Amino acid sequence: MEKYLEAFTNSFMGSVQWTWKSIVFEVPWYTNYFWGLIVISLVVWMLEIAFPWRKNQAIFRKDFWLDGFYMFFNFFAFSIVISGFYRLMELFFSDIGLSYASLALMNLSTLPQWAQLLVFFVVLDFVQWFTHTLLHRFPVLWNFHKVHHSVKEMGFAAHLRYHWMENVLYKPLKVFGVMILGGFEPEQAYIVHFIAITIGHLNHANLKMSWGPLKYVLNNPVMHLYHHSYVLPEGKKGVNFAISLSLWDYLFKTNYIPEDSGTIPLGFPGDEHFPTDFVQQNLYGFGKEEKDARRER
Repeated sequence: MEKYLEAFTNSFMGSVQWTWKSIVFEVPWYTNYFWGLIVISLVVWMLEIAFPWRKNQAIFRKDFWLDGFYMFFNFFAFSIVISGFYRLMELFFSDIGLSYASLALMNLSTLPQWAQLLVFFVVLDFVQWFTHTLLHRFPVLWNFHKVHHSVKEMGFAAHLRYHWMENVLYKPLKVFGVMILGGFEPEQAYIVHFIAITIGHLNHANLKMSWGPLKYVLNNPVMHLYHHSYVLPEGKKGVNFAISLSLWDYLFKTNYIPEDSGTIPLGFPGDEHFPTDFVQQNLYGFGKEEKDARRER
């Protein structure tokens, strides 16, 4: 037990120290996730201001500050809190004989660095696409995912507006995705990290971008807007589940772009009863959803 307690404490304090060092510029710029997130956010926000798709949408749109708080809470504060638990999970797997080497399905060490990064990016993106479909298809998970879909006006910060329980689901599956990639060097992951953040911000931004022919490979704001549509095709629990790569939706026939006016209502049936403050939204999914489900009926 002492070993596990020490591992938890060391991981937690390590995350706190790394975040603080990032804030005060004591880590290399290319691994500075704190200021990297701020720079990417400001750039995409400036693009929204300069080239707005929905021109009547305010610069400080509805829930702008709430989403900004979510962005830092989910990416830093909650990540620090939960880091110790993931270290415990790794230690437990190690104690029962499961390691990165034992779960590896491929060996990336023989590939050039660019190829390792590409495989890492594609595998993790598929894991996240699959996880995202689960969030829509199982009611218990959908109740948590409603926080993200309660956004009524799209903007870059909506990217990281999600229930803390989504971290609990996503992160172990992403860790598993890394574990099957034998020989991958974790320190290279910052490149994929910044690419994914940029794509995610753009997907939620008030920008009309589809990437032309590349839309069949890369997710984009036009495609993702219809993921947030209040009205879905009949019989569908969701469409356009792509995170960074749209190709999964085209491969598995979950793509849907009926038009590109950008004026569709966003949300989900019954969202008028959904909490509007951070605390209540993050308590949602633990009983309150039953009352709301009765209202929706």
